[in-house]
Amino acid sequence: MTAVSQARKAVDEPTLSFEFFPPKDEIAESNLWNSFEKLLEVFPDYVSVTYGAGGSNRERSLSVVDRMAKQVLTVGHLTCVGASRASTTEIIRRFESAGVGAILALRGDSPKDDPDALAKGELKTALDLVQLVGVETSLEVGVAAFPEVHPESPNMEHDSKVLKLKESAGATFAVTQLFFTVEAYTNLLASARAAGVTMPIVPGVMPISNAKQILRMAELSGAAIPDELIAQFESAESEDEAREMGMAYATQLTIDLVAAGAPGIHIFTLNSHVAALELARAAGLCR
Repeated sequence: MTAVSQARKAVDEPTLSFEFFPPKDEIAESNLWNSFEKLLEVFPDYVSVTYGAGGSNRERSLSVVDRMAKQVLTVGHLTCVGASRASTTEIIRRFESAGVGAILALRGDSPKDDPDALAKGELKTALDLVQLVGVETSLEVGVAAFPEVHPESPNMEHDSKVLKLKESAGATFAVTQLFFTVEAYTNLLASARAAGVTMPIVPGVMPISNAKQILRMAELSGAAIPDELIAQFESAESEDEAREMGMAYATQLTIDLVAAGAPGIHIFTLNSHVAALELARAAGLCR
């Protein structure tokens, strides 16, 4: 148990953390750092920074990690699809130099311009990456968890066995993919515990501030949106009303997740502080 897995207060409060992604241009970069500074005002336990498929935004990711790590405990995402052991070890060293608190080890998907990357790379799975990080560094290692089953997995039982293998290889915490019901999380948790997984599994939650955007993201990720929420969106008479409904739903989901035993909440910010702060405050997570 190290930095991220122990990032809880003495009174056993749930952790609060935020996820960012590397900006694509100067305007996006300005928005990112403005949002980052605003979110630091509520004292998150840690933040994380994503990493593109096949290392497509590697330099931007490392640049963001380097700056954030100087101000708050930072988790650097790292994908291994299409990568060699040598090139991945180099990135691990750069994360170390940047002062990250942990690496979130992910397989990742093949980039669009190299669909055969997985077949060509030396590292085939996230488990391979967890093992490599454990050999090459003393950094803490986290992994992904899938409340609605990994798209390439036959069932949740298989996912849970893989999660246990990752924990046995050195992972000390997991963060979930996008989902929209408490049951999806509690079912995952029950399956993981039955497989012998003991590490904290932190739910990732998306503020629902834009109905069309959330529906699109859910479709791309394979996350199921409850009929109840879809019906609310369909009944909304304006975008503002749909936003109010969506944020209320996300807030109640967050509150219910904490009540169900979630060790913390990891908020996907999309590099915008407004909805992320609104959700964190409404759910009572801010300090």
